[in-house]
Amino acid sequence: MEHVHLAAEEDDLYSGYNDYNPTFDSEELDNDAGFQQAVRTSHGRRPPMTAKFPGTAIGGRALGTSFGVSLWIDGAARPMTAVRAAGYSSAMTRGSTFDPLGQSKGPAPPLEGKSEDTPDEKVKILEKKVNDLIEESCLAHGHGDLQLSLDRAKEAGRKERALVRQREQSGNADHINLDLTYSVLFNLATQYANNDMYAEALNTYQVIVKNKMFSNAGRLKVNMANIHFKQKNYPKAIKLYRMALDQISNSHKEMRIKIMQNIGVVFIRMGQYSDAITSFEHIMSESPNIKTGFNLILCYYAIGDRERMKKAFQKLICVPLGIDEEDNHPHYKALAEKFIMTSAKLIAPAIEATFAAGFDWCVDMVKSSQYVELANDLEINKAITYLRQRDFKQAVETLKTFEKKDSRVKSAAATNLSFLYFLEKDYDQADRYADLAMTADRYNPAALINKGNTVFVKKDYEKAAEFYKEALRNDSSCTEALYNLGLTYKRLGRLEESLDCFLKLHAILRNSAQVMWQLANLFEMLEDPHQAIEWLMQLITVTPTDPQVLAKLGELYDSEGDKSQAFQYYQESFRYFPSNIDVIEWLGAYYIDTQFCEKAIQYFERATLIQPTQVKWQLMVASCYRRSGNYQKALETYKDIHRKFPENIECLRFLVRLCTDMGMKEVQDYATKLKKVEKMKEIREQSAREGSARGTRREGSASSDSGHSSHGTSAKGERLSAKMRALPGSNEPYEASSQRDIDASYVDPLGAPMERPKTAAKKRNEDDDFADEELGDDLLPE
Repeated sequence: MEHVHLAAEEDDLYSGYNDYNPTFDSEELDNDAGFQQAVRTSHGRRPPMTAKFPGTAIGGRALGTSFGVSLWIDGAARPMTAVRAAGYSSAMTRGSTFDPLGQSKGPAPPLEGKSEDTPDEKVKILEKKVNDLIEESCLAHGHGDLQLSLDRAKEAGRKERALVRQREQSGNADHINLDLTYSVLFNLATQYANNDMYAEALNTYQVIVKNKMFSNAGRLKVNMANIHFKQKNYPKAIKLYRMALDQISNSHKEMRIKIMQNIGVVFIRMGQYSDAITSFEHIMSESPNIKTGFNLILCYYAIGDRERMKKAFQKLICVPLGIDEEDNHPHYKALAEKFIMTSAKLIAPAIEATFAAGFDWCVDMVKSSQYVELANDLEINKAITYLRQRDFKQAVETLKTFEKKDSRVKSAAATNLSFLYFLEKDYDQADRYADLAMTADRYNPAALINKGNTVFVKKDYEKAAEFYKEALRNDSSCTEALYNLGLTYKRLGRLEESLDCFLKLHAILRNSAQVMWQLANLFEMLEDPHQAIEWLMQLITVTPTDPQVLAKLGELYDSEGDKSQAFQYYQESFRYFPSNIDVIEWLGAYYIDTQFCEKAIQYFERATLIQPTQVKWQLMVASCYRRSGNYQKALETYKDIHRKFPENIECLRFLVRLCTDMGMKEVQDYATKLKKVEKMKEIREQSAREGSARGTRREGSASSDSGHSSHGTSAKGERLSAKMRALPGSNEPYEASSQRDIDASYVDPLGAPMERPKTAAKKRNEDDDFADEELGDDLLPE
């Protein structure tokens, strides 16, 4: 124990751990002479000792401890300490780093990659490619690229067939992925149908349905039936719907209900209303819904069953929406209100002796239901029905009952009353109800437009423009306000601002003939005929048979000196409307200028038929005969003119000339008459001069000018009425509308307004939904 060194309390407890016997330093064994000697002798070749009893060969050998001492334990060597196992070695003292995990030897070699040449790896790669192509096809369809979606679906089909062949070649045919095959075929059939390739889609669906290995493939017969429905092959669609219905268990109630709805719709298309009623009645008894209830009412209406119409309407308004009151589902509620309103308007004239009594019954039913707020809208629709029957008095009386209702209904009723009085040109009453509508709802754009119109007719254009601009601030998509604002600026002479309004309007209403006409007219007023022609050329693509547009094109080309183009458009205008005096006069003059007087005769003869009291057209006919050398026909025409207009000096002069040239005896008679008429003319002129000398000339001149202007205006009015033009006058505001505009007189406060009439009165746009499809809009017939 004298070699044992005990550490003092103040010494470092962990010092000396690297100072161990160099016997255990394996890194220095090459330099250890004793160890090398042992290796070279038989001592190093002895068999290893067992762990049970240490051999006597080492019984006298001293083992070094961590303190550098040799200990003997009952004649056996002490076991080795954990110095090296912990990573400590004498090399630490010679500059080596602490590295118990052996990281200083560098990174581990990379893992050996799997070979892609094996059959299993090839199969996995192909499966991934097929799934990627299906996903790309679906994404392309979501983006609206139907052709790319179909191409990817076809490519996925080709890859999937290659995958099957690969499995068969590798002997794994039993492990074919049926889910992947089903997905490929289903997606391909769907994309065929989306691209209207119905035959290919049906063939692909047939492949899936006939394969017994695909479970629940029978449901796809619904998709096949939908395709037959689109192709109007209704019997085949019915058959497939019923086959699909037989293969769907009763546990899938919702799907069965939808298939039965489709069956009912197909029966309606086939005109088999009794069969459709059977399907819809079953649905209403099992799982009632709004659409089925509406279609059932349509079927009862088609067969004229009044009592069942009433019962179906009562069932319709009792159908639960299936939503919580706390939830906000405006779409479902708006859809239900649309069907109820449409049903009421449809059956009201049919369920009672008069439509008013039918509306009253519907209103009573609605008041006792969850749609009580629709009662007022039905009352307003009752007024609209009076308008359709041209019973304005009853319509006004019905609308006046809403003056004490809530602001929403009051504003809608007052807007329509303003519209009605405006049509009747009772502008004071129109203005009063426009004010009432604005008071009830200041943000009602239709009320503001009607107020602007009443100010417009009073020629207070600046104030009218303010109302139109306020309507636009409340509803930037209000096209009527923008149109009327453009007209107002035109009246004020602010042509650039007017042009800006109509250009904005054209961006909204691309195919509006009225907007294009106004743009052409503005460019003509701005002395830019080329732009005016461009807009008129766009206009005739929308209304190619409008004679006024064609005549205007002819006028503009004539002003530009292009007689050939002018003749083409004037000729087209005459072909569509051969009663426009201006067009007839231009064509007749054109043929006279081009020395084709015979062709000019037909135009002036037509002018004679249109205006038989105008002597100038008959004189032009006679002149054409005379210029073409047909003197006998010219003489007969002049004689006929003289019988109708015996005091026409020009006719008598030509008669004298023709009779003189032809050596006829009547020349003296016509000469005498000519002198008498000329003498009478001189007397009248002398009387006129004497009257003017007495101070009446100025008054007479003013009266003459006024009469001439009045006559010109009247003649223009006659021409415009004769043209039966499709477009409004260039300076007429949107209040000038035909009788068909009366229909568009109300907008349902619950829904978005449809395109309003030119007075911007409101109308509810209720499309009659027939079997979940549109029957048509709510416009009145002519």
